[in-house]
Amino acid sequence: MRLAGRVSAAIDVLTDIFERHRPSSEALKDWGKAHRFAGSTDRHAIGTLVYDALRRRNSLAFRMANDAPRALALAGLRDVWGLSVDAIAAMAEEQHGPGALTAEERKSLTCELPAGLPMHVAGDVPEWLAPSYEKAFGPRAAEEGAALAQRAPVDLRVNSLKAERGQVLSALERFGAAEGPWSPLAVRIAAPGPDTRNANVEVEPAHGMGWFEVQDAGSQVAALLSGVQPGMSVADICAGAGGKTLALAAMMKNEGRLVAHDLDRFRLRPIFERLTRAGVTNCEVISAQDKGKLEAAGPFDCVVIDAPCSGSGSWRRKPDAKWRLTPKQFAQRIKDQAQVLEMGFQLAKPGGTILYITCSVLPDENTEQIAAFLSLHKEMRIVPYKEHWDRMIGGEAPVSADGSAETLLLTPARHDTDGFFMAVMTKGG
Repeated sequence: MRLAGRVSAAIDVLTDIFERHRPSSEALKDWGKAHRFAGSTDRHAIGTLVYDALRRRNSLAFRMANDAPRALALAGLRDVWGLSVDAIAAMAEEQHGPGALTAEERKSLTCELPAGLPMHVAGDVPEWLAPSYEKAFGPRAAEEGAALAQRAPVDLRVNSLKAERGQVLSALERFGAAEGPWSPLAVRIAAPGPDTRNANVEVEPAHGMGWFEVQDAGSQVAALLSGVQPGMSVADICAGAGGKTLALAAMMKNEGRLVAHDLDRFRLRPIFERLTRAGVTNCEVISAQDKGKLEAAGPFDCVVIDAPCSGSGSWRRKPDAKWRLTPKQFAQRIKDQAQVLEMGFQLAKPGGTILYITCSVLPDENTEQIAAFLSLHKEMRIVPYKEHWDRMIGGEAPVSADGSAETLLLTPARHDTDGFFMAVMTKGG
């Protein structure tokens, strides 16, 4: 397919997403099934334009004074892909293209955006969340939001039970793999462009042998800040598919007891194959139906809570999620977080540690949630994150994106990771 056909296809997919309120991954998959003639390179380019348009939806719509799929796709070609207005106009008139530009479209694509755009436009965040961003970042709010509207690299965590970072770098050399930031186990492959296909690392032999898992560098740091050691008893009570569970098992060197639990059995289902592939032997999986068994297994030296959240820190990877999030859903996530924090408190032994994690950059789910929890449990104490950083990672610790000296907030703008919040607490006894 030529670019003209790819752009028309992206407009069709965006229309499907908006009109039927569908996840972008499903819409793209169905388009591919219905258009078998499109090769993998075509599908990648179409998907890239769709995701670029979703990441930058507010600013692209502002440019065009129109948030229709065609307007977003055309503006994405200009602002994200860097095409000239003349090139866009010529493409639009080709066979299978989206059709000639109108005078208004050409004018919108030609003009420069004014300075002083509203934060939710410059930062490409939902307008109703702008106050939370500004509360977190102050005058840097738009910068932080814009960084979450960029393409994300592929990050991998080396499984120290089976491999070293040098082995993984060698195995993935043809993808341009390099050492990733902050985590001593991180390997990074740069984000692809429209004409560069994604590195499908999970079909590589090294992945099949359990040498690595796909995991953002920020998520790797979160696991490391748990401070777990071989021989400890550890509970990962929001384990999901097990990304952090695998990291904890490797840190424990398969020594001690590790329990993985999640209230959603569908999210937990993939963990079994992943544990086997990674060579984990010290993990017991307790399903949602066996919550009483989890309580009986405690108390624990360390409870890890990767709490349900808005997912605002992962919007680079799931851009449609930020437009589907509603105030009602957000309020429910905050209630869910309070509940799992209480569960963690009950499971931690006196003198034990609770690590609270979100993939969110919003203070409602982060610092404010922790403040509310500490006000209810006076025996809990925050451990400044640099203490665990020195012991578990070493080197100079990063400055938290929200300026806190106690908790750590990583963001793409400040740390080149997804957005992650971490709070380490100890329970008095």
